[in-house]
Amino acid sequence: MSAVREQLPEGRYGRSADERADRTLKVAGAVLGVLFLGLLGWFGWYYVADNKISAEMIKFDVVSDSEVQVHLEVRKDTGVQGVCTLRSRAEDGAEVGRKDVRVEEAGDRIDRVWTIRTTARATSAELVGCSAR
Repeated sequence: MSAVREQLPEGRYGRSADERADRTLKVAGAVLGVLFLGLLGWFGWYYVADNKISAEMIKFDVVSDSEVQVHLEVRKDTGVQGVCTLRSRAEDGAEVGRKDVRVEEAGDRIDRVWTIRTTARATSAELVGCSAR
């Protein structure tokens, strides 16, 4: 008896359809990967290069039932003015105070304490974000 072949002899009739599909998928995946990395790099550069002001909350102190003091360190380009938004929350998570503080000092690093008036006793304070004007 003779054995029955299920596949074509290798190299005799060119590439199979599966090999062509695999190569096409690899090329498409590589192109999409390069495009994704380029887009990710562009967004990262835009965020770092265009962000002319940033801040970090050092600490906060609940002074009373209607007041919270927030200590911020603001870093910015010299001559840039901006606004930072501060928010305080109660124990249940409700917002009890919000304040937009202007950063108009001339230096490139500002270390200052701002006071937020609250409608109820706050348990936390946070820096929502900063933007240049």
